[in-house]
Amino acid sequence: MAAEYRIAVLASGAGTNLQALIDPIASGHLRARIIGVFSDKPACQALQRARDAGLPATALSPKAFVSREAFDAAFFAAVDASTPDLIVCAGYMRLISPEAADARSDRAINLHPSLLPAFKGLRTHQQALDAGVREHGASVHAVTADLDGGPVIAQAKVPVLPGDDADTLATRVREREHPLLVATVRGFAEGRLALRGGRVYLNGEPLRVPLQLSATRGLA
Repeated sequence: MAAEYRIAVLASGAGTNLQALIDPIASGHLRARIIGVFSDKPACQALQRARDAGLPATALSPKAFVSREAFDAAFFAAVDASTPDLIVCAGYMRLISPEAADARSDRAINLHPSLLPAFKGLRTHQQALDAGVREHGASVHAVTADLDGGPVIAQAKVPVLPGDDADTLATRVREREHPLLVATVRGFAEGRLALRGGRVYLNGEPLRVPLQLSATRGLA
C-alpha cells in the first residue's frame, strides 16, 4: 500500500478552502490526510474548523516576533515538524519571506483568485472588472519568493457577465476554487503532479501550460 499522503494547510480566515479539503478526505474521495492546520490568526474560523474535524490546529501571532523573518522561521519550523508531503496555502494571507518560500518551493502551493499571471495581489475581482476582461477565475501555483509569481499548475475559468460587481464575480469564482483546489491536491497525492527545481511536472514530463479544470473531465 502506498504511504499516506500528508498535507499541511495554512489559512488565515474563514477556512472555506480548508473545509473543501476536509470533506472529500472524510468521504474517501481524496486519499490524503491533513496532518495539521497552521495560522497567523489565532482567532480565525479556520482553526475552529480544524478542531471540529479533529485536526491538529496551531497558531502563532506575528506580534510576538521582532520581524517577518523571525515569525516565518518559527512558523515554518512548526509546519515542517509535521513532516508534510505538501504545504497548501488555502486563504493564508500573510506574505511569506523569500527565505521561507525558497526553502519550500518544491512542496508548497497556493490558491489565488485570478487567472495568473493577471491580477496578482489583493482585490483581484475588482481588478478584473476594471480591466474589462471577459474571463476571470482562479489559479493554483507553486509558492516562490515572487508574490503570486510561481509556476501556475492549474486554473479554473468563469465568464465575466454584464452587470457583475466584485461580489457577484467573487461568488462565481469561489464556486470553482474549491473543486480546483481538490483536483490539484489529488494530482499531487496520486503522484501525477510534482514540483522539482522550480518547474511543474505532469506524469514525469514538464508541464508546458497550466492544466484547466473541466466540469466533466477534471484537470486536463
